[in-house]
Amino acid sequence: VVVNGGGPDADAVVRSFMGRAGIELRLVNTVNKNLATSRNVGLPHCTGDIVAMTDDDGEVFPDWVARMKAAHKEHPGAGAAGGQVIGADAGFWLSRAADQVTFPTWPDVRYVRTLPGVNISYKREVLDKVGPQDETLLRGEDVDFNWRVLLLGRKILFDPSIKVLHHHRPSLRGHLRQHYMYGRAYYWVRRKWPDMYCVYPHAIGRPRDLLKAVNFAASLFYQPFLTARALPRWSDRLLLLPVFFATGVAWKWGMLVEAVSAPRETAR
Repeated sequence: VVVNGGGPDADAVVRSFMGRAGIELRLVNTVNKNLATSRNVGLPHCTGDIVAMTDDDGEVFPDWVARMKAAHKEHPGAGAAGGQVIGADAGFWLSRAADQVTFPTWPDVRYVRTLPGVNISYKREVLDKVGPQDETLLRGEDVDFNWRVLLLGRKILFDPSIKVLHHHRPSLRGHLRQHYMYGRAYYWVRRKWPDMYCVYPHAIGRPRDLLKAVNFAASLFYQPFLTARALPRWSDRLLLLPVFFATGVAWKWGMLVEAVSAPRETAR
């Protein structure tokens, strides 16, 4: 367990589990720089054939380890495997909104482009080849890392039976800032990997680039309706539609802020 600045209270929680039968636990303290740094501090302490990761705002299901192991055994070509991230407070309207827009999910087992670091595992052989996570990224280190897994020719598996409860942001302001930061990270990861899948064109040189740019803007208006339509209750659709719109604005505003400021930063 890597504790990055949690203090003595966090250390005490970890130590309370030490010495229990069947649990081998190690406490690793480090400074709170960013998530990639903390993962890089922790990874050398991991010795298994499969390395699974979660975060301090996640609660893994009791069968989490068993299902991770089964997924890797059943899909030897998968370099990484993970699953659903479910809001811990289904009764809170903002948590239900975050379930729709913060973490990707699908109804069945399939190969995907990326999965969040709160619910993912990697084969040791893949970790040894990919190398450390990129500590220069303010966010999006998991997207960058998973893209490097794909570049190795390995696949990323989503299995809905692998579940983690997640404590989403408790306020609308925190939720919107989270997605604003995701937008900023999105830009920098795509700047690092120009060939990565991307919602906007890096340049306007072909008709399809222009169409992608138009869709980038138009999706601000139609995507909230598509997201709302996936909700089973009409009351939630009406209640959360403005949240979905604001989330999309925050996400893309983060990209635009970085796109405008990046040339000046490069010039310095």
